[in-house]
Amino acid sequence: MTLISAPAGYGKTTLVSKWGPQSGRIIAWLSLEEGDAELSQFLTSFIFSLQTISEMIGRDVLEVLQSPEVLPMQTMIESVLRDTSTLAPFMFVLDDYHLAKSQAVDKAISFLVDHLPSHMHLVMITREDPSFPLARLRAQDQLTELREADLRFTPPEVEGFLNEVMRLNLPKDKLDELALRTEGWITGLQLAALSIQGDHGSDRFIQSIAGSHHFVLDYLVEEVLERQTLAVQSFLLHTSILDRLSGPLCDAILLDSKISGSERLLDLERQNLFVIPLDHERRWYRYHHLFAESLRRRLEDHQGSTRIAEIHQRASVWYENQGLEIEAFRHAADAGDIDRAARLLEGGGMPLHLRGAAGISLKWLASLSATELDARPALWVMYGSVLLITGKPTHVELKLQAAEAALEGVEQDVRGRDLIGLIAATRAAVGSLMMARHPHGTHHKLQAAEGFMQMTEQEDKSDNLIELIAPGKVTSESETQEIDQVIYESNRALEYLRPDNLPVRTSAAWMLAVSSQRRGDYPGARKAYNEVISYSHVMGHKPMAIMSLIGLGQLNEAENGLFLARECYEEAIRQAGELPLPALHEAKLGLERVKIILRSGMKNYLVEPLSQRELEVLALIAKGLSNRDISETLFLAMDTVKGHNRRIFEKLQVRRRTEAIVRAHELNLLPDLHKPH
Repeated sequence: MTLISAPAGYGKTTLVSKWGPQSGRIIAWLSLEEGDAELSQFLTSFIFSLQTISEMIGRDVLEVLQSPEVLPMQTMIESVLRDTSTLAPFMFVLDDYHLAKSQAVDKAISFLVDHLPSHMHLVMITREDPSFPLARLRAQDQLTELREADLRFTPPEVEGFLNEVMRLNLPKDKLDELALRTEGWITGLQLAALSIQGDHGSDRFIQSIAGSHHFVLDYLVEEVLERQTLAVQSFLLHTSILDRLSGPLCDAILLDSKISGSERLLDLERQNLFVIPLDHERRWYRYHHLFAESLRRRLEDHQGSTRIAEIHQRASVWYENQGLEIEAFRHAADAGDIDRAARLLEGGGMPLHLRGAAGISLKWLASLSATELDARPALWVMYGSVLLITGKPTHVELKLQAAEAALEGVEQDVRGRDLIGLIAATRAAVGSLMMARHPHGTHHKLQAAEGFMQMTEQEDKSDNLIELIAPGKVTSESETQEIDQVIYESNRALEYLRPDNLPVRTSAAWMLAVSSQRRGDYPGARKAYNEVISYSHVMGHKPMAIMSLIGLGQLNEAENGLFLARECYEEAIRQAGELPLPALHEAKLGLERVKIILRSGMKNYLVEPLSQRELEVLALIAKGLSNRDISETLFLAMDTVKGHNRRIFEKLQVRRRTEAIVRAHELNLLPDLHKPH
């Protein structure tokens, strides 16, 4: 691991971007943002970056990250590292790590470092050291460090940069003065050079420069901007609202056809005007962070809020057209466009807060007034759901009640009914938490469940929710009442939700299945699990289908349908493939249990006796008659014959006719054809 840790403006990113291509290794580069502090979003960004090397890396883990399945961080990282095993030596760069720094992400990186394969070189660029222990890595000679003292320009380097690169031809005394005033801070030197170029001299500049980095930067940005053409000034100021810049995006927000955004960015890079390329193709850039901060302050001073909102609005439209809805939502919120932000938040059936935007969604909703929320009842519903996902269930019911009050008198069209369904689904989840149990056995109510979830730093608590809500046995009358309430709300959700609202319908059906299984209503649980499987296949969402197959296996096992249980467990394992789902452990254990019972004690045991009619059908099966022949022989409808076949197979615990005949002979269920009448 290489750690490059220093304050802003010391050229950390520039250093790695120049050194990396010379290392002889292929490079995956991840520039982190604040939203990446959530573990699920960090891992998603981590995998997307690795996929720039090979598209096959982490595909299974990405699928799991979109499911409600609880998956240990360690398991996901191990799976991703296995996918890189065939790669040539490569470098993975984590840029701006301080922006995504959190306990959860620190743990993930610590685990990654401990399990780093020999062909992977991790480079971390940060303003703050990570929280995991570095001393052990130093002791094991597994860490190279570059810090402010290493990055600070020495007098000879100051001379090389100012006189050879920037061509200022300054005398030694001026160079020494600049080195002293800037303390080798490359951003200060770069801005100083641009200012001196525009001023055709260094005396006035050297006399003016003083104070902290931020003060100097503000002064120098102003000096540099005034030396640019009005077109360049306008470009810099108006694009400063963007975290990342591309030519088409800049074109969309500026509406200036004189020179394309791509050409402008290349020109700024050639002029060293603090744009940093984020890829080798020069498609995406970002401004130096401090440079961008000063530009934004200047934009706010010189442009009205209406004009700035228009820029955010255009950025939002562009991002939405590119399918980047989270970025589109951020800019709509910054534009103050409540209606647009609300529509984007709802996400066309898959709300953004379920796709890694829980933190920014909650922050925006909390900024709205009750009047603004009342005018848009859907936002009250989203508010309740976001609070649940961020681990604050004690606050959910008040939002749902506010939503119901706002919906009073509103015509129950398709959208209105869907909101009622969303309210019911959210209540079902909160009700399930009321029955949650602590891993160590302490009984939870809502406050305790919230306390448990708030112990983790990541904003999206989906994994904690799944961990707390699990099938179990009913132990008290009060729990029976709570389960009944969850079943009621889940059924209500399925009644009101749009047929095409598959993500929420799947969640509601899953909640219904788990609660019914917990209640002992196996037929109801079986029906709900099958519904989840159906929805999952339509969405192409394999993890939920696998978990439901495991649930069906548990139901069949509990009812002594061992052959059917075996079939469900085997199908779950087959569909999972290489998916690192923790629930597969239960499937494998269940499969082993069933196999042991089938091998040892079931040979001469029949769970439920066959009826007289079923014995008649079984005898005709043994004679080799088809379903149609049996139908005609016994004067039964074809569907009735098929129903008898299904029940016979279940009772004999077999899957096909040949197995049924063998099993029937073992149990002496067939008439002796050689015995005289």
